[in-house]
Amino acid sequence: MNLTILLLAAALAAQTPHADHVMGFSHEKTTHHFFLDPDGGTIQVEANDSKDTESRDQIQNHLAHIAKMFAAGDFQAPMLVHDKTPPGTAVLARLKSDVAYKFEKTERGARVRIVTKNAEARDAAYEFLRFQIADHKTGDSTEVGKKPK
Repeated sequence: MNLTILLLAAALAAQTPHADHVMGFSHEKTTHHFFLDPDGGTIQVEANDSKDTESRDQIQNHLAHIAKMFAAGDFQAPMLVHDKTPPGTAVLARLKSDVAYKFEKTERGARVRIVTKNAEARDAAYEFLRFQIADHKTGDSTEVGKKPK
């Protein structure tokens, strides 16, 4: 990606609430969740309306792409969405061969499971996910293994 495209995308992200254009779906029609798991964590996004197949499909396309990018050590998308480099991404990029990003479709969207046996990579994933929880204001637990009932 060249510098002009990155600068344009960053400028657009600053103008669009929650950088919906980078994600490819509306934050108003969807819900993000981030979970810290003993072996890494989970990024999950779902359409709020079970009949909203357009948002579901957009979520699935985006998260499938994110899983591939993250596996390659490319964390440009979160930087564009948040207008800064999220914590943990430099370590996750460096240790990319020790981390698996498993894409899974759900009924209303998708999830990406971040799985690693490497303690340094796991801690970096926790940093990244805690940042996401705070920045997206999801209210998800920042404790390992705590998911909503």
